[in-house]
Amino acid sequence: VRRGQGDIRTLDIWDQHLATSGAELLAGRLDLLTALSDPVRSAYQQVSLGRETAGLTYKSTLGENLSAEVAQAPGGGRELLQARLLEATSRMRATELERGLCLVGPHRDDVAISLGSIPAKGYASHGECWSLALSLRLASYELLRHEAGGDPVLVLDDVFAELDVGRRARLAEMVTGAEQVLITAAVGEDIPE
Repeated sequence: VRRGQGDIRTLDIWDQHLATSGAELLAGRLDLLTALSDPVRSAYQQVSLGRETAGLTYKSTLGENLSAEVAQAPGGGRELLQARLLEATSRMRATELERGLCLVGPHRDDVAISLGSIPAKGYASHGECWSLALSLRLASYELLRHEAGGDPVLVLDDVFAELDVGRRARLAEMVTGAEQVLITAAVGEDIPE
């Protein structure tokens, strides 16, 4: 070890911690994405009248088919995820040291949202993006409602202004069954009766 340089032998310990904690985080994210996928798809079709199908995909630094591999692995795939994280950090160590940052792990992952076969990022219109955001909010609400066994408060913060009249009406119909809905709007006329 050169003077002024850290001792890279300690990286093995840090990599092990990243793999252990990262595997738990990844497993939780993949479980959540699986639970949200159908409700997001359903909510988007209701808001947009089924013009496109919304999809959620987990984009991991550990590979494209991670969700499928974990779904087939025993015990929720945590051991598989931990092993994959350790392998990836080992493989990328030289590049990471050269660049001075960690290139693999859950902190580098993302969720890709699509409309049909087209990624929403960069291609979805303003209205489609708002509809997707609403779908994620409504899907989260439904998931919490089923998991908690009660009705959480649904907050819709100035969403009606960005929707056309038809989508406003459909959204209002969709949330009528909620026990508590907090709606904010800059213009009162934006909120359907």
